[in-house]
Amino acid sequence: MNTTANSNSSSSEVLYQEQQWVPWYWWLAAVGIAALTAATIARNRSDVWFWVPFLLFSALGCWALWQLSSTRLKVEEDPDGLRWLSIKGANLPATVVSRFLAVPATAKRNAMGRQLDPSAFVVSKSWIPEMVMLVLDDPEDSTPYWLITTKNPEAVLTAFQQ
Repeated sequence: MNTTANSNSSSSEVLYQEQQWVPWYWWLAAVGIAALTAATIARNRSDVWFWVPFLLFSALGCWALWQLSSTRLKVEEDPDGLRWLSIKGANLPATVVSRFLAVPATAKRNAMGRQLDPSAFVVSKSWIPEMVMLVLDDPEDSTPYWLITTKNPEAVLTAFQQ
């Protein structure tokens, strides 16, 4: 995987950006599970036995969902005109990509299944149904391709192609 950092990232133009948040109902489920767990602990006890675990489990659940939602996908163009795709601290210049394609929701299972190359760079979120595949042509890198979930694969590919 090519992780060469974009040296002029402060003067780069952002062409596409997305934050990969978990679905809103996961937050409700986390609070519901915290309430159910706290109610089980507090059964036949005072209110303190409910509120302390509820606040603790709610904070823990929200922290876990916040961590799951921390993935940010970005396509930038540096002052030299080179486009970069950045995700989870890895940067990919457009110059090493030979082909790219959108992977629809119907093909995600196959792409992530038996056909997946173990040396591929993969960022997959189960709640995002579509992906993009970027096939690399870099003799210095053993990574054959990047496979990344995205909410809008066409927008990512349009922003990334030169």
